[in-house]
Amino acid sequence: MDEKSFKVLVVDDNMENIRLIGNMLRESTNYTVGYAMNGKQAIELMLEAGDYDIVLLDVMMPEMNGYETCKAMRKNEILKETPVIFLTAFKDPGQILAGFDAGAQDYVSKPFNSQELLSRVKTHLELKKTRDDLKIFNANLEKIINEKTRELTQTKEVTIECMASIAEYRDLETGLHIRRTQNYIKLLALHLKDHPKFKNYLTNEAVDLIYQSAPLHDIGKVAISDSILLKPGKLTEEESTIMKKHAFLGSEAIAKSEKRLTSNSFLRFAKEIAISHHEKWDGTGYPYGLKGEEIPISGRLMAIADVYDALTSKRPYKPAISHEKTVQIVMEGKGTHFDPDVVDAFLELEAEFKKISVVMDDDANNLKSEIRA
Repeated sequence: MDEKSFKVLVVDDNMENIRLIGNMLRESTNYTVGYAMNGKQAIELMLEAGDYDIVLLDVMMPEMNGYETCKAMRKNEILKETPVIFLTAFKDPGQILAGFDAGAQDYVSKPFNSQELLSRVKTHLELKKTRDDLKIFNANLEKIINEKTRELTQTKEVTIECMASIAEYRDLETGLHIRRTQNYIKLLALHLKDHPKFKNYLTNEAVDLIYQSAPLHDIGKVAISDSILLKPGKLTEEESTIMKKHAFLGSEAIAKSEKRLTSNSFLRFAKEIAISHHEKWDGTGYPYGLKGEEIPISGRLMAIADVYDALTSKRPYKPAISHEKTVQIVMEGKGTHFDPDVVDAFLELEAEFKKISVVMDDDANNLKSEIRA
């Protein structure tokens, strides 16, 4: 232990005791020794200096005794961890225990034995140094963990963004659809996170992952040929059957990536959404014909986000439908196409949906103008 680095405060109303202890410390080591004549003065001195490493504290003092001083230190954010050794002439175990109850780490009996005093001071300073080193280590470790967590979060976001951007290269409208539905599904998830039916599923982490994963809901469309994906007219029955495969193809592609990650992969929500967002509440959807609560909650949320955007957006094969008409269509699908509780949430949020649609539509028009230019 580097003894030169420690400051000791001796608190006693007897100056002879202060001199005696000071001499013991200075003869054996190069400790820096300060002193105070009572508890109140000691606390003021410690708060002013802010760097005493240990306090040797007499019990019987006027104005503020040792017990009161130690209790006051333990309640102070700056002083609460400074080690205290009581200096006492008491032999009664009850009085000694009272010192420990007040927050002292140890005690030394009067009259002082220099070897005992120095040994106990050294021991508690070594313990303090170990605690301080551990604090620094933990702070550095927390910083490293936080940085690694940020890196992992960024990795997840970049992975999803890269996968989703493939669809944008195929079709600008698909890319814009991805971004709008991402905002719609987050709006619904946040609104329903405290709903008794959804609160156990829609944790803060789940809402974030659903938002991040939503852009992958149509990733399977990269496997659909341009002649079908970009067809300006209505699809034939055969083409429609092929188009419907995108839900399964997307889920399968995500599942293959997920196998290379942990069982708690962030892609699990993406896989859920991709496979289930075309399922219907009454069991008439695809690809599996799931019914009611068999459909994952993330898929039920995306079902409304997806349909709302599909209806309100202009496509090569159809004009855009008004917000008001789209709201009416969603209402009519309550209990058949959509989860009734999610429809109720949508109706409460429909003005927000419209706002997102308008703002992002303006952004899309600006982007198209830039591309043409």
